[in-house]
Amino acid sequence: MKLIDREFVFNPEDFERIRLLIRSRVGIALSDKKRDLVYSRIARRLRSLGLRTFSDYLDYLAQEQDEMQDFINALTTNLTSFFREAHHFDFLADQMRQVNALGQMRRFTIWSSACSTGEEAYSIAMTAIETFGSWTPPVKILATDVDTHVLAQARQGVYGLERIEKMDVQRLKAFFLKGKGDRQGSVKIRPEVQALVSFQQLNLLAPSWHLRGPFDAIFCRNVMIYFDKPTQYSVLEKFHPLLNESGLLYAGHSESFQHAANLFKSKGKTIYQPVRLASNNKVRR
Repeated sequence: MKLIDREFVFNPEDFERIRLLIRSRVGIALSDKKRDLVYSRIARRLRSLGLRTFSDYLDYLAQEQDEMQDFINALTTNLTSFFREAHHFDFLADQMRQVNALGQMRRFTIWSSACSTGEEAYSIAMTAIETFGSWTPPVKILATDVDTHVLAQARQGVYGLERIEKMDVQRLKAFFLKGKGDRQGSVKIRPEVQALVSFQQLNLLAPSWHLRGPFDAIFCRNVMIYFDKPTQYSVLEKFHPLLNESGLLYAGHSESFQHAANLFKSKGKTIYQPVRLASNNKVRR
């Protein structure tokens, strides 16, 4: 049945096509409850392209592969904040100190695998600076996301004042520069913090990631909740060999990986360590 109270024609068949397409591309599993959200986000693309129906848009999408990234960007949820789930950064600081205490002459490597607009990656960088007491700590941070729009924002490192209103005052003074002139009402991450982070696009559902590990920590928080269990397992299976012997996986507060107990075991507070098994004994699901 067509919805007649909307600007664009949006049939149940259109929603199903969108649901199948976004799942195949980036693993997002859309429930029926997301129908209105899908309409509002994709309607922006119809307006931009001058199309009248969702069916027309989907046909256009099939022919114009350059539109696929805009389609993915439109349906990607980017809810984030500085030092979100603060206990993770306290634990990360302890993890850095432990590696430093061992006297290992190497960089501590971290991957923020769904970095959105950069708050998580920059929070990691600030934690490293505070932990080592240096603007140039022995830390390397890779930050990736599938959404090109949020990556562009992350690289700029510019945020509205509302994004930092809950941050500690001392951190604000240390790590941010106040905007002036046209930038008044915003803040910018200090260049010393930005220098610790490298941003690049990456789709967690890509067949291969072409990443150089191992990592001491992988942050993948509040992402898996959008994937079904088989997709979660597939991603976790690729995370596993990318963590070193003492490496840790930091997950979101509502995520549990009990279905991948052969790959990761909990250290509490949504922090996981890889289970080390001989490759020939590895259980696949």
